[in-house]
Parts: sequence; structure tokens; C-alpha cells
Amino acid sequence: MATTAIIYGGTRKQGNTINLINAAAQKLSADIFDVSDYKISFYDHEHKNRDDDFLPLIKKLLQYDCWIFASPIYWYTMSAQLKVFVDRISDLMDIEKDVGRQMRGLGAALIATGVEESCPICYEDVFINSFNYLDMNYLGCLYMDTSKGMDLELLESNLNLFVESLRA
Repeated sequence: MATTAIIYGGTRKQGNTINLINAAAQKLSADIFDVSDYKISFYDHEHKNRDDDFLPLIKKLLQYDCWIFASPIYWYTMSAQLKVFVDRISDLMDIEKDVGRQMRGLGAALIATGVEESCPICYEDVFINSFNYLDMNYLGCLYMDTSKGMDLELLESNLNLFVESLRA
């Protein structure tokens, strides 16, 4: 099985999203990277932020075959923490092109929690379009509606389907 990194952006160290991530990480033997644990500044057209933790983190992540982007859904989009990380991938198109090219062919997936019955299409589309642009292979989304708490039976069923989609 491919090596998997889960890239988490969220505001809480304990909550529904991190609980879902931990369950997935256990089944996938995945490593979790919380972008809040790194000093990563927002995208800057002048690239004055080259000395932050973004590039070292990307180089670490490139050791994995599959990246799972994980976030609670806020206003139909990813958390601010994950958005900053995703925006910084632009650096790999501008000043670190050789590093950016190494993302081609990687598997990419999503883990998200929210209060809708299913994952909003607009949320998933942002990632799918980005993965297509980066020539990454989109493998699917594990989503949980947490408006009424975590349904452990449904969680187990959805988690097993998600893991199988990553292995296919």
C-alpha cells in the first residue's frame, strides 16, 4: 500500500475532524501533519517568506505517495490554516518548479466534516480542480455530517469504503 500523509488544517486539536483523521490514519498507517504546528505565512508574490516552514514541509510530504487534505468545512470551504498551505503551493509553480513537478502523479484525497448531509460539491470542486491542475490523481473524499454527533457505525462503514478507494 502507498505511504499516506494526512495534511490537517483546523482550529482544534480535539474535535470531530481530528477524530475522523485519527481513525483514518490508524486504518491507513498514515502520518498526520497539522499545518498549525508549522510557521507558514500566506502567499506573497515577492516571495519574502522563503525562510518559513513551507518548503521543508513540502519536501517531507514528497516522501509520501498519497496526500489527504483534511479540514472542517467553514462557509463551504476549507479552514484558513489549510487555505494558507494550499495557496503556498503557488510557490512551487513560481520559484521551486523542480519541487512542484514532483507532485505530479501523487494520489490526493480529502477528509472533511461539516453540518450538511453530504459533502458540498463546491467544497470538493476546489480541490478537484487544483489536483487536476497539479496533475495529481484524485482518489475521493471521506465526509462526515457531524450536526448530530459522530455516528460510529456510519463512520466505520464510510471509513472502510474510503480506505478501499485509496487502495484501488
